[in-house]
This record gives sequence, structure tokens and C-alpha cells, in this order.
Amino acid sequence: MSQSDSAAFIAGYPLKAHNTFGFEVRAQFACRIEREAQLMAAVRDPRAAGLPRLVLGGGSNVVLTDDFAGLVLLVALQGRRVVREDHDAWYVEAAAGEPWHDFVAWTLAQGLPGLENLALIPGTVGAAPIQNIGAYGLEMCERFASLRAIELETGAVVELDADACRFGYRDSFFKREGRDRFVITSVTFRLPKVWQPRAGYADIARELAASEHASAAPSAQAIFAAVVAVRRAKLPDPLQLGNAGSFFKNPVVEATQFEALKLKEPEVVSYPQPDGRVKLAAGWLIDRCGWKGRAMGAAAVHERQALVLVNLGGANGAEVLALAKAVQRDVLARFGVELEAEPVCL
Repeated sequence: MSQSDSAAFIAGYPLKAHNTFGFEVRAQFACRIEREAQLMAAVRDPRAAGLPRLVLGGGSNVVLTDDFAGLVLLVALQGRRVVREDHDAWYVEAAAGEPWHDFVAWTLAQGLPGLENLALIPGTVGAAPIQNIGAYGLEMCERFASLRAIELETGAVVELDADACRFGYRDSFFKREGRDRFVITSVTFRLPKVWQPRAGYADIARELAASEHASAAPSAQAIFAAVVAVRRAKLPDPLQLGNAGSFFKNPVVEATQFEALKLKEPEVVSYPQPDGRVKLAAGWLIDRCGWKGRAMGAAAVHERQALVLVNLGGANGAEVLALAKAVQRDVLARFGVELEAEPVCL
């Protein structure tokens, strides 16, 4: 192992810049990973023996409730390239530490559409498969080809396809059986050569109609711009107001439960699913319970988007979780629907 591949441990490392809530917490040890060899060097370092491990990219999908008594691996792997193409698609690879939004913008700059609906989602490329990120009619798994990961216990490098990743709604193998076992180092996406715009969501359609480049057949760049505009209007910038984006998943219920709910709440916002179930808009449920704009201490539900919990300044993870539980309790009491948190809560 070369000197450059050794693991540089930092004790008492502050994690405020590595979690988008901006919580003032520290790691017992932290190590910045810029090359794959550094990852296993860090894991096998005697100082890490027996310690729990936490992998952080952008920290946009985690709630740190306290200092982390273990080793934090700060994934900073960089690089992006077109790997190959076939008759139907281009295959584009990005390293796990690449900022997701920057990568999406880069693909469009290369003339490779397909990811534009996922613009401005916070976090890194390596986090995208874990969460199976999605927005405005597109889920990441629809553009996924494969990923490269390292198994921490053995150091084995594995290539996993979509079936192995077991993607679900904001879910994957890495949030269940594979949790804490692997570190994703790169992801390859399949971008179709026959591209079709997805502009059916009302917010996106309105933004496109109002734009100076309004067209019956919007370009990928126009959709990208519309998504960015809508997200900036609805969602707070984590650099200005700490948050982790949408805090709750949109719940999916059985058709019979939905019909019963609709009798009591005729205006409930819903989206039919291919399997016959119905997805409900969690933000609408929360808003109807009167939580939009309300605070508990320094943690609050955002005034413009009820799905987003924010740090008003000086909040800690425990306060945010207490707020989340209060919201969940009220939604369950009124609608009989359980809300599930999207971020990993530690």
C-alpha cells in the first residue's frame, strides 16, 4: 500500500458540515476517502477495531441525534465518464462522492438526457441507490444499470445489478439486509437514446407553461430548469435553513383503505399505483393536521412545504425526532395512516 492510500484518521471530527440539518455533533474518528484503497485501510486500522462505522456523503439523508462514537467514512471519490453505448442507450458512470445535482447537469451538458427530473436532489451519487431517489414522475432505478461496492468485512469488490439492489419506493437492499455491510464506490446509469419527456406533474407543467421557452414538446434542459425552479420555490436551501429534504415518505395504502378515507376526506390528494394500491400525499396529510409552519423549540415544519422539517437554529437531532413523532401521531389519529421517515435516524 502506498503512502497516499493510508488512512488519515482525525479524532473528534466536527460533522456540522457533513449533515444538512447542521447539527453540532462530532465523530470519535473520521477519515476522508478519496481512493478505494483508503477505504479498506481505514476499516482495517487498529484504531477502528470494534468501532461502529458510519458512511457519509453529503449527509442529506441522516439525522444525527448525538456524537458518533465510532469511525465516520467521508466518501469523497470523484470522477464521471461515458463508459460505453449500445443501440438503445448510453452508459454513464459516476464516482460515489460526486454531488448528485452536478452529475445530472453534466449528463445534460454531454447531450445525454434522462435524469433531468431528478435535478437539485441533495446528496451524492453513492447515496442515490440506497434511497432509490425519485421526483416528478421518475425513480432512479428506472435509469440504473449497475453499481460497484466494497464489502467492508472482506474487502471484496462486487458489481450489483438492479435485481441484486432490490429497489422499492425510497428503498433498496442497502437499507435492509445490506445495511452497514457495503460502501458504494461508483454507479453506472443507462440513459436511453429514444428519450421521452416526463412533464405530467402539475407543478412542472405549470412552470414549463410559464417559461419563455414554452413548448408542446419540452426539451430535457427545459424540464431540468423547471424542476430546479419548482424545488427552489418549495424547498429551503440547507445552507440557509438546515433540513434533510422530504422527511416523510408518501404512504401507500390498499384500495379499500383509500376508499374509506376518501369518504371522510373527499379532497385527499392521491396517486393510483400500478398494483391497485394508492399513494397518498404525505404533505397534504400533515398540512390538514395543522402542522405546516408550526415549531417545537428550534425544530419546525417548513412554512411552504409540510414534508420538510427544519432546524431554525440550534436544534439537535432529538428535537427534530420529537417533532417528527408528534406529526406522525396526529396523522395516524386523524387519517389512520402511518408516516414513515425517509432519513436514517441515528
